[in-house]
Amino acid sequence: MQWKDITDQSQISEIKNDEGYSLIFKHSTRCSISAMAKRRFEMDWDSIPPDTKLYFLDLLNYRELSALIAETFHVHHQSPQILLIHNGECILDASHSDISAEEVSEVIGS
Repeated sequence: MQWKDITDQSQISEIKNDEGYSLIFKHSTRCSISAMAKRRFEMDWDSIPPDTKLYFLDLLNYRELSALIAETFHVHHQSPQILLIHNGECILDASHSDISAEEVSEVIGS
């Protein structure tokens, strides 16, 4: 699996309008907690169904896109944070040590 970088607001619209599952990982590249959460998530992401689209947002370079994501999916901004989107709706919002690929897999499987 591989991350697709979010660099443009049109991508957020695409995620909102897309069918199926998409996951957004919001990451602060200067934060050691965020780096640890990302590493932990990537170690277990093989448990996530391969047709899940994985998106990565660099918060330091695209802060305005983070705000748009929070507004679009009706969540509070956090860092690090994952959002699992299904058919345009956020069905899982987790941050910090609650970020878990296994939980994402469980939610998709239920």
